[in-house]
Amino acid sequence: MKRDLIFPEGSWVALITPFDDQGKLDMAGFKQLVDFQKDNGTNGLLLMGSTGEPTFLSQEERRLIIDEMTPYCKGKIPVFYGVTCGSTSQTLELAQYAQEKGADGIMLVVPPYVAPPQSAVYHFLKSVCQSVNIAVAVYNNPARVIVNIDPLTIITLFRECSNLVADKEAVPNVAQLASVLEGTEGKLRLLCCDAPNYALILPTLGMGGHGTANVTGNVAPKEMAELSKPWKTWNDVQKGRELYFKHLPLMEAAYSATNPVAIKAMVKLMGLPSGDPRPPLPRIEGEKLKPLEEVIRRFKLKEKYGLI
Repeated sequence: MKRDLIFPEGSWVALITPFDDQGKLDMAGFKQLVDFQKDNGTNGLLLMGSTGEPTFLSQEERRLIIDEMTPYCKGKIPVFYGVTCGSTSQTLELAQYAQEKGADGIMLVVPPYVAPPQSAVYHFLKSVCQSVNIAVAVYNNPARVIVNIDPLTIITLFRECSNLVADKEAVPNVAQLASVLEGTEGKLRLLCCDAPNYALILPTLGMGGHGTANVTGNVAPKEMAELSKPWKTWNDVQKGRELYFKHLPLMEAAYSATNPVAIKAMVKLMGLPSGDPRPPLPRIEGEKLKPLEEVIRRFKLKEKYGLI
């Protein structure tokens, strides 16, 4: 059965996975975080992306998240699930499971650690795309998985897979984004990460990209929703520049430690469900929390979101 596809635009927040004090999934906290995003202008959510610690989740935990969050989010806010596992067969299984449970879409990254050649990357992505009829987004993050998804691979997949709707880019190479936009004639939704060391937001929106898949929105959803709007007029350009530099300290704080270490600390400081990252990732504590506390105070985030 063919389903209506979701086409991401604006601010899609890569949500943390909240854990309780024993390090177990906090499903009630998950729902609270979803409501926080839905109530504050976020356009969509990415669950079990790199911010969601997917490599630390068991297959049973990943299925549980899909089981509980899909019906909870339905009609509230669109959600794509990261489904990449260590092998193609496991990834196909989880992708099809998400579809069976009614997911809006899935997100695919190159399987970590194995460093496949580009031809294998193409076959992996194509096989998963063609195994489902819900929306698929690719996530290009070579800093985490070693291998870049080359523009030609993305362009070829877009031509061959009608359910490939978006490309999230996290690369220090604006030329990659330009090649994807040109090769897909702007029809593939292009989102960029908000990592300040890549500084992709302004060039992405300036070239006609469609928004961000961001981490900072975990604590500043209104700010990132405003910043991530596609540019349609010259006024959008001017406003976008102002917003970017205004909110740059927030993004710098969110990426001040290995993702999601800093953002989970910030979510916890806001008084929202978070928990600590699972080991071997450390938690931030003591004096190292002070810069994060300061940026939250500077932007009055707790007051703005009624969390005091």
